[in-house]
Amino acid sequence: MDKAVIDLLKNDSEYYTGVGKNYLSNSDIGILLSNPKLFGVEREDSKAFAEGRFFHQLLIEQEKAKLVQFVDVTTRTTKEYKAFIEANNLDFVMLKKEYDNITSLASVMKSNIYFFDEIYKVGNKFEEPAVGQIQGMMWKGKADIVTDTCIIDLKTTSDINKFKWSARMYNYDSQAYIYQILFGKPLIFFVIDKETQQLGIFRPTEAFVKNGEFKVARAIEVFNKFFAQGHPEDIENYYIDEIIDN
Repeated sequence: MDKAVIDLLKNDSEYYTGVGKNYLSNSDIGILLSNPKLFGVEREDSKAFAEGRFFHQLLIEQEKAKLVQFVDVTTRTTKEYKAFIEANNLDFVMLKKEYDNITSLASVMKSNIYFFDEIYKVGNKFEEPAVGQIQGMMWKGKADIVTDTCIIDLKTTSDINKFKWSARMYNYDSQAYIYQILFGKPLIFFVIDKETQQLGIFRPTEAFVKNGEFKVARAIEVFNKFFAQGHPEDIENYYIDEIIDN
């Protein structure tokens, strides 16, 4: 693994818009499999992205969390909200009630003795990048927490009782597959329900990871078809071709 590249990828700007652009990542899987016309198109910030990012920062990047801004208004349709984002040259910012809720979620996870001990165990590495070849393509990943035995990925969910099924929909299976190869360790999910604040630990099965491997293969096929150097087809000719059963 190229240490110079890894050092660069520790910087968020390099990871997302710099040298990191030379690699595929798990975030590309959903786009390539659902709407490849959007591949490479910069995504606008959103409530889900902002809340997820802030949750991670509160737990493992506290200095960044201190810089997060919010607006104390009821909705994003208010004049005060629009004036704030314009004055600060932002596309999006959290509302105070969202900021407070995510702060509460992070506090709940940290207050659980087992979760705290596992997250902050001596020797753990936070926001650790890795790159490597998977199925003939170069991939990148940035692990939330790398321990001696596994990778811990921090997640929030709208319904923890459905996480086992939503995990596939959100391509956590392909994430588990990619990270297992890049870091040489299994990935487990530390999850908190955004509504009930219930905590859960979810450990992928071999079948779950295998399904992720299949998704990666399909995504690579789409990438090679439309985006690889000398690609045979124009993305404007893309269409969905599926079989309907049951």
